Amino acid sequence: MNHSPVEGFSKLSKQRKIDWLIKEYLSEDRSYEQVLQQYWNGDETLQKLHEEFSENTISNFYMPYGIAPNFLIDGKLLALPMAVEESSVVAAASKAAKFWIDKGGFKTTIINTKKLGHTHFILDVEPHKILHFFNFKLKKKLFEATEDITKNMRNRGGGILNIRLIDKSADLENYFQLKASFDTVDSMGANFINSCLEIFGKTLKEEVQKEESFTQEEKDSLQIVMNILSNFTPDCIVRAEVSCKIEDLKDDSGISNEEFATKFKRAVTIAEIEPYRATTHNKGIMNGVDAVVIATGNDFRATEACAHAYAAKDGKYTSLTHCTIDNGIFRFWIDLPISVGVVGGLTNLHPLVKFSLALLGKPSAQELMSILAVSGLAQNFGALRSLVTTGIQKGHMKMHLFNILNQLGATEEEKNHFVTYFKDKTVTHHEVISEFNQLRDGKK
Repeated sequence: MNHSPVEGFSKLSKQRKIDWLIKEYLSEDRSYEQVLQQYWNGDETLQKLHEEFSENTISNFYMPYGIAPNFLIDGKLLALPMAVEESSVVAAASKAAKFWIDKGGFKTTIINTKKLGHTHFILDVEPHKILHFFNFKLKKKLFEATEDITKNMRNRGGGILNIRLIDKSADLENYFQLKASFDTVDSMGANFINSCLEIFGKTLKEEVQKEESFTQEEKDSLQIVMNILSNFTPDCIVRAEVSCKIEDLKDDSGISNEEFATKFKRAVTIAEIEPYRATTHNKGIMNGVDAVVIATGNDFRATEACAHAYAAKDGKYTSLTHCTIDNGIFRFWIDLPISVGVVGGLTNLHPLVKFSLALLGKPSAQELMSILAVSGLAQNFGALRSLVTTGIQKGHMKMHLFNILNQLGATEEEKNHFVTYFKDKTVTHHEVISEFNQLRDGKK
């Protein structure tokens, strides 16, 4: 090995962690210490709060926190907080919001809010015997065993909705599931669901040992493999949509309304039938979704996993958005499975998360679901609008221009020059470099 393993790293102070990293991996270059320190918050209490969000923290990693205004959602005008590092995401969402604001805005519908979790277990017993045991004894015991832990959630209108026995023995020998559905109201509910499931596992073990119809050999075959929620929530879903008459679908690209609508719909259809395109198409949707998910302190990895699993639920990966043109009406919508919360986790701790939720009017979990679906739909509309008219690079590279100039060390005067230079041109990396070199050479 080219480095030495470390023991007890988590127990070291922050400074000693940094010292070890610089010595072991960074050739004693102390300039990296300054890089880490410049991202520490000057408020020691706030810095400590951030450090306690995760483990082995030595600094903070900043992302741009932007605002996309003019979102008319179900009659409410909102400005969406977006934490994202990619150029043009906020701009595209904002442009789409402005496009639809005078056409009725975005409409949303909560289709369902059911979340799922499983106790996965192995039991070498005939399926009909397990089913009888579940229906006439175990199911009731599971509800009874979790009454204390679900009491507060039930008082808020949520709790365990149902528990089913799933026979998966055709896929894996003697494999069964206790599949439970939950309503966690305004919380994402991961801890609640997992706590309930762990009680399921314990209760299952106890009740199997008591079951007189099982032989001792059958009882001994029980193995509780794991108790865990699922981030695939196909029944926790929201629809967001926009629609208008084609005659009102005015675009500034120079093509007719009818041509724009036809090309747009065809682009969506291609994403519905072609997985290579659908992957990039849905990535763009998640640009909009994840940016608001992060800004509101929710789990973007769970959001991503769920969305992509849903896109492949019918055996072929396809678009999350859809488009129709019927009787002169253009309609564009998304059905997004998403599980988020507005209480618990970082929502009550991170100052910017609290700001984001306040900015959005302190939404319920269902209202936040709607906002996230709209953000994804708007982002997708903006991307497709560019793709079928001017092309994606014109707008994207114009936003990316400052990244290139910052890498080159451009001054503010030089940046202003490039804004003017590319006012009527498409930005390319080659052209920026070429013009930059000429500009610098001319100053010598």
